[in-house]
Amino acid sequence: MSIAVFAALWWISKSTTFQVFGDIYHKAEIQHKAIALTFDDGPTRERTDEILRILREENVKATFYLIGRDIEVNPGEAEKIVTEQHEVGNHSYSHDRMVLVTPEFVRNEIERTDDLIRKAGFANDITFRPPYGKKLFVLPYYLSENGRKTISWDIAPEDFAEKSDDIIKYTLENAESGSIILLHVAYRSRDESLKSVRPIIKGLKEKGFEFKTVSELLAMQYR
Repeated sequence: MSIAVFAALWWISKSTTFQVFGDIYHKAEIQHKAIALTFDDGPTRERTDEILRILREENVKATFYLIGRDIEVNPGEAEKIVTEQHEVGNHSYSHDRMVLVTPEFVRNEIERTDDLIRKAGFANDITFRPPYGKKLFVLPYYLSENGRKTISWDIAPEDFAEKSDDIIKYTLENAESGSIILLHVAYRSRDESLKSVRPIIKGLKEKGFEFKTVSELLAMQYR
């Protein structure tokens, strides 16, 4: 394989704005000041109640991209997320990088997690977010053939900051109409991200943003 081909495949695998098959959404093309707050991983017993309390107190609906194996271990936590009317997306079963994988592996990862999400009570369309944002050919083809949306992000403050103050600052400075914000708060190692959630919400509200789920945000493109 030539260096040029390898570089092209590497770029495709990690791009948040392009994939070979189907549609990938990193933000919504809208004029209205609306934004989506998304959380990857989990659910976990040590963090679900706390993040749900923050969202409840701030009157915000978010989108949770949950891992199948975590739902299997903590089904009650997934049910809490659904009960509070947040959107639930599929983040694979094992959280493995889905690049050099077989069709059977992809199908099992997605369908197994879909089943767990349905058992938790979520009845709406289930969007998919690739673990680590990685994909190449097989995953996008499966999603396209099954009419599924691939969701990425345009604001990922944890890529640039570790402390909560810096996470907050980056998000508030870079958020735009239609932005999809990615945060990780499910595990104890993500305390700084968890501490940033309420200030991010308050700061974006002060800037005039409304919070929508991912599906609500994308639906606004067609109005």
